[in-house]
Amino acid sequence: MSRTYKVAVIGGDGTGPEVVREAVKVLQAAAQRFSFGLDLRDYDLGGDRYLRTGELVPDSVLEELRRCDAILLGAIGHPDVKPGILEKGILLRIRFEFDQYINLRPVKLYPGVECPLKDKGPEHIDYVVVRENTGDLYCGAGGFSMRGTPHEVAIQTSIYTRFQVDRCLRYAFELARRRPRKTLALCGKTNVLTYVYDLWERAFHEMGAKEFPDVKREYYHVDATCMWMVKNPEWFDVIVTGNMFGDIITDLAAITQGGMGIAAGGNIHPDGVSMFEPIGGSAPKYTGKNVINPLAAICAGGMMLKHVGEERAAEAIERAVMYVTANKLKSLAAGRMGYTTTEVGDLVASHVASGGD
Repeated sequence: MSRTYKVAVIGGDGTGPEVVREAVKVLQAAAQRFSFGLDLRDYDLGGDRYLRTGELVPDSVLEELRRCDAILLGAIGHPDVKPGILEKGILLRIRFEFDQYINLRPVKLYPGVECPLKDKGPEHIDYVVVRENTGDLYCGAGGFSMRGTPHEVAIQTSIYTRFQVDRCLRYAFELARRRPRKTLALCGKTNVLTYVYDLWERAFHEMGAKEFPDVKREYYHVDATCMWMVKNPEWFDVIVTGNMFGDIITDLAAITQGGMGIAAGGNIHPDGVSMFEPIGGSAPKYTGKNVINPLAAICAGGMMLKHVGEERAAEAIERAVMYVTANKLKSLAAGRMGYTTTEVGDLVASHVASGGD
């Protein structure tokens, strides 16, 4: 056995533990086939713990996570906890504590998956969104004045440093250089956000001209990006953008690839601890029913393996998912797949283990 990876597993809320269970099943099948080890460590973080103890992420847990190779997360979001508490206290805290400055979102339509876009198939939807993950409106700068009065003022400030922008752009350029089309599109709003996206655009062209002359550069306003993601998704190869725009366009992208049940993402620090997750929510109404689609969590596990260097295993997981979507599932929707959550995990794990790819 070549190496053992220490992985923190956070099931989280709602159906999160159910989909993570299936992702772990597939990861274990890949580990056995490709001869690497997994040291899986479960962490009880989420709404139930918060309601029970008042804790979000204790400092002691953060220190343990810091010693892991990667984090696999199910979902965060509890119907009995006010929105924002868990998201800021768990998700954003982990992202910021570990400086996970890249949010990586592959957008790929798999065979057999119904696409809501007319006449679009797998050959048209295969691109990646690189979202800067630590700046913008998410950095917490702002506040209220005269709250609760007719004159109340609310301010939330978008902040970017050149350092943040440059390191995100460099990651995106390097990714685009590794892909066959070698094309990077900046998604911004330079005609209105004339400070923040002026910085992004200048840095984009300066870096591209000096360091990545082999990568073709394109620019799209964010509203135009949304239009072309629907009308001509085949135009895109790699898109790079800021935190807020990235949050919005990746949800639109998820629908074009079949929905939240298949969309996975990574919160990346290239040289540190990264966290991988399905991008959908906790879906509490399906909790315990064994009907939720686990493929997004399984794909997140595949992304995690690719990140730590087990590329053959990651490719085997993706091929297994593609086999299942093309040949087994009736739908990606919860309760309409034709299989239970557990059975979908079994199908993927069996295909990975058998080498049937």
